[in-house]
Amino acid sequence: MPQPKYITDIDKIMEIPEHERTKLKQITEKFVFRVNDYYLRLIDWNDPHDPIKKLVIPNEGELSEYGRWDASDEDTNYVVPGCQHKYRTTALLIVSEVCGAYCRYCFRKRLFRNDVNEATSDVDAGLNYIAEHPEINNVLLTGGDSLILGTARLEKIFHRLREIDHVKIIRLGSKIPVFNPMRIYEDEKLLEVIRNHSSADKRIYVMAHINHPREITAEAKKAFEALHQAGAIVVNQTPVLKGINDRPEVLAELLDKLSWAGVTPYYFFINRPVAGNRDFVLPLAEVYRLVEEAKARTSGLGKRVRLSMSHTSGKIEILAIEDGKAYLKYHQSRDDQYGKFMILDCPDDAAWFDDLPGSEQYWEKPVKKTNDIISVNELPAMPQLAVRSQRNVSCS
Repeated sequence: MPQPKYITDIDKIMEIPEHERTKLKQITEKFVFRVNDYYLRLIDWNDPHDPIKKLVIPNEGELSEYGRWDASDEDTNYVVPGCQHKYRTTALLIVSEVCGAYCRYCFRKRLFRNDVNEATSDVDAGLNYIAEHPEINNVLLTGGDSLILGTARLEKIFHRLREIDHVKIIRLGSKIPVFNPMRIYEDEKLLEVIRNHSSADKRIYVMAHINHPREITAEAKKAFEALHQAGAIVVNQTPVLKGINDRPEVLAELLDKLSWAGVTPYYFFINRPVAGNRDFVLPLAEVYRLVEEAKARTSGLGKRVRLSMSHTSGKIEILAIEDGKAYLKYHQSRDDQYGKFMILDCPDDAAWFDDLPGSEQYWEKPVKKTNDIISVNELPAMPQLAVRSQRNVSCS
C-alpha cells in the first residue's frame, strides 16, 4: 500500500460541509491540523458522532476553554533543554514537535503553538545528561511523535543511547502504528535499525497510542507484526475519552483486540485537564466504572491494564472508587512515595486528583518556570508552526 497523503488544510476535506469548515478554520489557525487519507478512510462520515472523526477533526470547544497548558507541570521536570527527568530511572527526550496525527485531546497541545519550543533538534545535552546519571535505565523518545522522525535520525539517537551501558530500554512514544502503519512495515531500513538495537538484554519498546478498536485494521496488525519480528515490544496506552471510547463494550473490544494482536494493554489514563479539552473529560467515578465493566468482559490478558492519572506528583493508580471514596496509590512518584496509599472523598464531579478534597496534603506543588494559565482565544495564529510541521515530516 502506498504511503498516505497528508492533509494540512481542512478545506481539502470535502466530506465536511463548507459551513462547518468555515467555523473550523479559526481553530486550525490557532492549532496545527494534520491528518492523512488512510486515517480519514476509517471515519464514518454518515455518523455525526463518529469517534475516529472526533479524534482528529477540530471541535469548537477547543477555542472556548480557559485552562492549563501544562496540566502535569512538565516544565518543572526539565534538567537540560529537551530532556525531562521526573522519575528516578526514566528520562524523556522531547525529540519532535511533529505528530503523525494531531489528536484533538492531546495533553501536549502547547507544543503546537508557535510560542513554545520544548523539542530540540540537538539532543546532545540530553544524551550527555543521561550518560552522567547511571540510575537512568530507560529513555522515552517522545514529543510530538518519535516515529515521525526520519529513520537515519532515529538510528543516530539509538546508536548514542546504546553506547550508554546503563540504558537498558529505549521507548518510542507513537501513534504511527495505527495512523500510518505503512511507515513501519514498508520501511525495511527502520525495521533493520530496530532489529540492530533491540536485543534480549536491551529492548526497544513502542508505546502505541491506540484509542479505539476501529484503529486496529489489517494494516495496523501488519505494522505490529513487523515490529514484533524486528524485536520490538509493543504496548498500548490511551486516555478514556468522552464521546470516543467511553462505553464499556468499546473499551473491552479494544482490550481484546490488543491482546489478540500481541500488544500489551498498559495504561488507561484519566484525560488531563488541558486547555480546550473539556469536551473529552469524564468524572473519575465514571471512568473507574467504565474500566471495571470493560475488564469484566475480557480475559486476564486484557485485565493487565492499569487506570492511572499522570499528575504533577506522579502516576496515581485508581484502585477503586466506591461510596463516594477514592482509593488510590502512587504507582510512580517524583518524591519517592512509591506505593503510598490514599483514601479521599470523591465528589461526583471530580475529574482530576486536585478535585479531591484533601489531596493537597500528599504533595507539594513544584515551583513553576512559566505561567501557563491562558485563554485559548488569546493564542496567536500559527502559520509559522504549520509550515515548519509540513517541512519536517520526512519519514525516511
